[in-house]
Amino acid sequence: MIEIKNIFKSFSGRNVLNDISFTFETGKTNMIIGESGSGKTTLLKCMVGLNEIDSGQILYDGRSFTDLNFMEKKEVRKEIGMLFQGGALFDSKTVEENVTFPISMFTNMSESEKRDRANFCLQRVNLNNANKLYPSEISGGMKKRVAIARAIAVQPKYLFCDEPNSGLDPKTSIVIDNLIKEITEEYNITTVVITHDMNSVIEIGDNIMFIYKGNKHWEGSKHEILKTHDQEVCDFVYATKFMKDLKTKF
Repeated sequence: MIEIKNIFKSFSGRNVLNDISFTFETGKTNMIIGESGSGKTTLLKCMVGLNEIDSGQILYDGRSFTDLNFMEKKEVRKEIGMLFQGGALFDSKTVEENVTFPISMFTNMSESEKRDRANFCLQRVNLNNANKLYPSEISGGMKKRVAIARAIAVQPKYLFCDEPNSGLDPKTSIVIDNLIKEITEEYNITTVVITHDMNSVIEIGDNIMFIYKGNKHWEGSKHEILKTHDQEVCDFVYATKFMKDLKTKF
């Protein structure tokens, strides 16, 4: 479980995050949604320590991340898996080398153990016989699956996904959504997903936080978000024709 309490963050005197509190539950797909520029990515960066917060608390299973020293934070980061927007694979490394990269950084496994772990993770995301291929030789959907395999390679307790469906077609997006959901439940991970994709929210969102202009404006479940009458949330949720059509069913 990850808890954030009364988070404030500003840049050059401009408030970006204002008094945000939320609980990200273990074994659940926790989603942060909101318009571009609302503060979602800034919040994620604060949670993993890439940005220092002005005030507030970030707790990983009761451990106050904000109060830890550099080495203690490094230990927590070993428990974190990251799925970056676009995948962020190393172009000069093979699929297998990309997956073994964090294993080499954070463990003392032998080369054979690294390969075994990489193979296990690649099989888990339904990628077989792709080990020796380079990112330029695989599709966008396969790149995202490689990125997921890399993110779970060190058996993280916490998984952060930044726009996991960015640039993917709807069919592939469903595959990635289902994979994130399955891995979250199978390994009992605390998963945090930043997304603009309401299809993903409705498919796999367990707990949802809507950020509006740097404030936590709404929170609830995927069922509750379809029934809310909050104007700002409705404007965001029903911005696409698909969601407008869905609204007529409720």
